[in-house]
Amino acid sequence: MDGLSRDVPVPAGEAAPATVRSQPQACGPTASTVAARLPAPQIERGRPWPLGATAVSGGKSGGNGAGAGVNFAFFAGHATGVDLCLFDATGQVEQARLRLPGHSGDVWHGHVPGLAPGQVYGVRVHGPWRPERGHRHNPNKLLLDPWAREIVSPPGGFDWNGPHYGADRIHPQHMDTRDNGRGAFKARVVADAPFDWQGDRAPCTPLADSVFYEMHVRAFSKQMPALPEPLRGTYAGLAHAAATGHLQRLGITAVCLLPVQQILSEARLAEMGLVNHWGYNTLGFFCPEPRYAAASHSGQSTAHQATNGAAVRTEFKTMVRALHAAGIELILDVVYNHTPEGDERGPTLSLRGLDNTSAYRLPASHRDRYENWSGCGNTVNVHHPRLLQLVLDSLRLWVHEYHVDGFRFDLAPALGRSETWFEREGAFFKAVHQDPVLQRVKMIAEPWDLGPGGYRLGDFPAGWLEWNDRYRDTMRAFWLGGDCTRGEFALRQAGSSDIFQPRRRAPQDSVNYIVSHDGFTLADLVSYDLRHNEANGENNRDGHGHNLSWNCGWEGPTTDPAVLALRGRLQRALLATLLLSQGTPMLAAGDEMGHSQGGNNNPYCQDNAITWIDWEGADTVLRDYTARLIALRRTLLPLGTHWYTGLADARGRPDLTWLRRTGDAMTAEHWDNRMSRVLGAYIGEPGHEGPPLMLLVNARDMDADFTLPAGRWEVLLDSAEPDGTGRWPGSVAVTVGTQPGDKIYPLRARSLVLLRDVLAPD
Repeated sequence: MDGLSRDVPVPAGEAAPATVRSQPQACGPTASTVAARLPAPQIERGRPWPLGATAVSGGKSGGNGAGAGVNFAFFAGHATGVDLCLFDATGQVEQARLRLPGHSGDVWHGHVPGLAPGQVYGVRVHGPWRPERGHRHNPNKLLLDPWAREIVSPPGGFDWNGPHYGADRIHPQHMDTRDNGRGAFKARVVADAPFDWQGDRAPCTPLADSVFYEMHVRAFSKQMPALPEPLRGTYAGLAHAAATGHLQRLGITAVCLLPVQQILSEARLAEMGLVNHWGYNTLGFFCPEPRYAAASHSGQSTAHQATNGAAVRTEFKTMVRALHAAGIELILDVVYNHTPEGDERGPTLSLRGLDNTSAYRLPASHRDRYENWSGCGNTVNVHHPRLLQLVLDSLRLWVHEYHVDGFRFDLAPALGRSETWFEREGAFFKAVHQDPVLQRVKMIAEPWDLGPGGYRLGDFPAGWLEWNDRYRDTMRAFWLGGDCTRGEFALRQAGSSDIFQPRRRAPQDSVNYIVSHDGFTLADLVSYDLRHNEANGENNRDGHGHNLSWNCGWEGPTTDPAVLALRGRLQRALLATLLLSQGTPMLAAGDEMGHSQGGNNNPYCQDNAITWIDWEGADTVLRDYTARLIALRRTLLPLGTHWYTGLADARGRPDLTWLRRTGDAMTAEHWDNRMSRVLGAYIGEPGHEGPPLMLLVNARDMDADFTLPAGRWEVLLDSAEPDGTGRWPGSVAVTVGTQPGDKIYPLRARSLVLLRDVLAPD
C-alpha cells in the first residue's frame, strides 16, 4: 500500500446527475459483514444548506430536494467524494450506501425522498491520504456528522481498542484499511414535535443584580434526599421544586452548568473504569448529554433509542422552563476549542475524516501533527468559515430551541485567534456581536488558552464577561497569608479597574470568584495545604500545585474546635469579600454548605461521592449566612456598576475613599505595605441609592481598632459571627461624640464588617 487513496475523483466542474442510485463501493465492509440491504433508495442533488440532516415534509419532490424526505449536507472541502451510509434503527446494520450527487463549493449534499425522522446515518469521505500535507481522508472509517442532533452510540459503549484510527497504529503514515462501521458513532435524523413552553420568558437579569452559581448537574443533586431517587443527578432533578427552591432561598439568579453537550470520555479514563465527569471533551455540539437525563435510565431497549433521544431533549427543555419560572437563568459551559479526536495518534471520529486541514490548527512545518493550544491534543480552527459556522449554528440552536440564557466559553482565546494570534475584533466576536439571536444572551470568557500570548484577561470585546483569576488569587493570598498588598486587594475589590477600565469595559465584566470547579472547594481551601488526588490514577501529579490555600494548622479533617472555628471564620470572610465586591460574583455549588472533596483539587474523573454534594451533612448555618450576604448585596449593592473616582460630590462626600485603621486616607507607602492586612472603604455612593457605607477588613490574626469617619454607624454584617448578624439589623454600633473612643470600632481578627451611616441623608 502506498498510502494514497485509490478513489477516482469527479472531474472538476462536472455536474453530478440529479438522480442516481446507490453503487457498490470498493472500500468498506465486505458482503459477508453487511446484512442484506434494502432496495436502493433514490438520491437527488438536494441543497447545500443547512448543514447536517434536515427532515423535509410536504411539497413535490424535485431535483433541488424540495420534497418530502431528508436533505443531507456535509462540509468536506478537500474531498473527492462523500458517501451517505444509512443504517437500521440500532445502528448496527448498514442498509444502503449512496454517493452524494451535489457538490457546491466545499459542501457535498443530497436529498433522499421517503426518508423520515429516526433514520440512522453516517458518512464516509473519499479524498487524499497525505498526512504530511494534513489530509487524512479514509473511507474505511464511518464518520459522525458534526451537526448531528442525536448520536447513536455503539452497544456497550465506544471501544477505544477498535479499528477507529485512520492511520495505522504501527506505521502512522499509512492508512488503516479496517472498517469500523459497526462500532462507530452514528447520527439520527431529528424532527421533534413542538415543545409546550407555556409562555416561557427569559429572566434577563441585569448584571448588577446577578449572582452566578457554577454547578455540575449530576453532582448537585445526586445525593439530594428531597428528590425522588430516579430524578437525582438529572435534568429533571434540577427542575424539581426542591432544587429550584434551594437556589431561590440562596438568591441565585443564574445557574452555570458544567458542560452538558454530549461528551466522550478519554481512552485512559475508560481503561481505568472512570469517566470524564466534568465533561470538557465534547462529541456532540448540538446534543444534550443523555446520561444526565432521567429519560435515559428508563430501561428501554436499543430499539427505543429514538424515543429516548426525544425524551432527553424534552427533559432538558422542561428543566430550562422550570428554572425560568423560578427567575433563574441558565448559562452553559461550552467547549469549542478541541474535540475528542485528540492528536495524530487519536481516533478518526468526525472532523478529522471530513476535512482535517480545515478543521484543526496544524503546524506549518509539521502538517501531520496538531497545535495543542487546548492541552487536549488538538485545537479547532474557528478561524475557518465552516468551523466558525459550526460554533455559531450550535450556539443559536441552544438559544433558539432550548432557551438558554448564555454561555461560558472554555479556553475562549482559541475562538478569537486569526492564523496564530488572538484578535479582540476577530471574526468570531464580530459574528456574535451582529447575530440577532446571540447578541441578547450573556457571553462569558475563560480568558486564557495554551497558545502564543494565550493569557488575555481584560482583552475581550465590550459586552463580554471574563473569569477573573487575578481576583481569585489576590483574595486567597490576602486572607490566607500569601504575598499580597492592600493595594492589590482594593483593586480587585473595586472591579479590577486596572484591568478593565483602561479598555473601556464595565466593572461587572469581571466575573469574580474565589473557587470554581477547577481546584479546591471553599472548605478544602482552608483545610489542605497539599492536593490529594490519588483517586485520579496519576500518582497525585495532576491538578494545581499552587493553590494559595492554608490548612489552618492541620491537614484535612479534624475535631479540634479551634481549627474548625478558624476555618469557619475564613470561609465566611472569603464569601463576604466575594459577594460585596464590585463585579459579577460566582459561587461554586456546595461552597455555601461546606462541601469537601477530600482535598482533591482536580476531580474531573470522579463521578462519585468525592464530587457529589453531601446534602445531609450540609452546614446549614453557613448556607443561611450565604443567603444573608446575597440579600445584602441585592439590597445595597455596596460598590455599584460605575467606576469610582475618589472625588467628592456637591455635598463634599467622596464617592469612594480607602482608609487606614487610623481613619486617614491611604497613601502610596501604605498601599504597598506587604505586611498590613487592615483597611477600610468609605463608600459615599453605594450602587443602590442610600446612605454611605463602610467596609472594614481585617485579615490579620489579631483584633484591630478602626477609627470611623463622623456619623452614626450601624452594623449590617460581621463575618466573625457564624450567622453573620452580630448585632444586625438595626442596632447602633458606634455613635460619634466628643470623646475620641466614641468612634473606634473593635474589628475582630480575620473578619469583614459592613456598616451603614443611619444619620446621613440619602
